[in-house]
Amino acid sequence: MSSDASNSDSPTFGSLCHDFYVNQKLSLKLDLPDRRETVLDMFDRLRREFPRLERFRRFEGELALETLELDREFTWVAMRQTSIRSGAVNPGSLEEAYALHKRILEVAPYYLSISPIDVDALELVFGFDFETDAPRDEIIFDALLADSPLASLVDRQQDALVDVQPSLGISLSESGDLTATFEVKSRGRPDLSLGDEDPISVFLSVRKAGPVRSLDDLSTVFASLCGHAERLAEHRVIPHLVVPIRNAILARP
Repeated sequence: MSSDASNSDSPTFGSLCHDFYVNQKLSLKLDLPDRRETVLDMFDRLRREFPRLERFRRFEGELALETLELDREFTWVAMRQTSIRSGAVNPGSLEEAYALHKRILEVAPYYLSISPIDVDALELVFGFDFETDAPRDEIIFDALLADSPLASLVDRQQDALVDVQPSLGISLSESGDLTATFEVKSRGRPDLSLGDEDPISVFLSVRKAGPVRSLDDLSTVFASLCGHAERLAEHRVIPHLVVPIRNAILARP
């Protein structure tokens, strides 16, 4: 697979989990401008191009523009003090998810006065969520660690698993400025009496540290991150994390 964004179909990924999403985070060194007109002008520009982004919300430390959830599809953009984030949940295709992310990289620098040296990092995340009523940590342990030396640390007859959240990072470049992280989050134990329905989450994060030489380089960096993420998802995350966790859930009575 090339380093450019491909035409891979995200439903292929989504068919293996309950929710699949593609998130982006542009991290900056300096605070973003918080002038009312600046933020609203950028959000209005995005809303004209992506009409479903129609709900404007304010949280503590964050401004967000979101779509209404439709058939489990959801898209959002959010600004914090030193970052711009965006996401597409259960997109129709990877290209559909990428479209919003790419457009943000094109317009945000001009509305928000971002310079090349201000770019701290650009990150792309593929997320896979699994819903289950079974204890999350036990599912992860059985799927990923039961046959490993780490399993010898646990006596399954008397020990209760309370924190099984493996994480591993690798470098994708000789300079170390391009990295990938594989994470599995158990999100604690389900408490059905409290309506706790947090999923097991698998995250693949590909990150390129800044700065960039020019703002035009952001699109090139993004295309590279897409290529790496798709390759790692297809050849590593799906067979070695997603499928084992899915099978462990299905094996539960």
